[in-house]
Amino acid sequence: MHYNPSFFDIFWLLLILLSFSPWMKQRMLEAARLKLMKKIEEKRKSRVITMIHRQEGFSFLGIPFMKYINIEDSERILRAVRLTPEDMPIDLIIHTPGGLVLAAEQIATALVRHRGKVTVIVPHFAMSGGTFIALAADEIIMDPNAVLGPVDPQLGGFPAASIVKAVKEKSLDKVEDKTLIMADVSEKALQQVRKKVAQILMEKGMDREKAEEIAEELSQGRWTHDYPLFKEDLEALGLKVSTEVPPEVYALMDLYEQPAQSRPSVQYIPVPYKEAGKEANAGE
Repeated sequence: MHYNPSFFDIFWLLLILLSFSPWMKQRMLEAARLKLMKKIEEKRKSRVITMIHRQEGFSFLGIPFMKYINIEDSERILRAVRLTPEDMPIDLIIHTPGGLVLAAEQIATALVRHRGKVTVIVPHFAMSGGTFIALAADEIIMDPNAVLGPVDPQLGGFPAASIVKAVKEKSLDKVEDKTLIMADVSEKALQQVRKKVAQILMEKGMDREKAEEIAEELSQGRWTHDYPLFKEDLEALGLKVSTEVPPEVYALMDLYEQPAQSRPSVQYIPVPYKEAGKEANAGE
């Protein structure tokens, strides 16, 4: 006796398969990421840790989540550091807009205390808390066009330095109690971040005067919070930066794509082109 599936049987089977499709795709993506991370580890003889914050297609009700550095990130990185032999190098690949100061400080402190060489690799950007973490590295490797940013604290969506300045420029009898409280907290936050940045730099071997100078520049609101600091800017501050990003890191970033859109806003033919001069020489 043969069973002939009906239209509805096929419909429900397809529906079940489609419901599992995003989960299967995500699992395959995770496996590809881990495989490439293992390849980088074998090549560089290191522990590879990634902290990549992107709006991925795996979302809730079609709304992608914007990710930031949070306590969960610090818990996971601290655990990865604990699982790493003390003398083994660590390669931390960062792509982030920033996040919680507490989480960034915990990660930075753990990296400073690790005896093995710590390298922070920035393929695109590591702003705010990402920069804070990068300062704890023995070596910073950035794409030639990648950026770091200021680490000045933000309170309630406003720069702490601007809150303090706004209160100082007004008569106290015209300032609300809430604003005065925010200004007091802002002053504390500015002092704390400056102290912590200087401490991290000194623990990495920088002399006190230079460390305090860099901490002052990065933490006290000299620039807007999203001001991009390129390799040249960082070197002018006194930080050493390399641009030798391993090619495998770029391949890994390709596995963290932004959510698909009906029409992508950026398009290109995804193959490297030869330089005109080299191609001509090859043909001669």
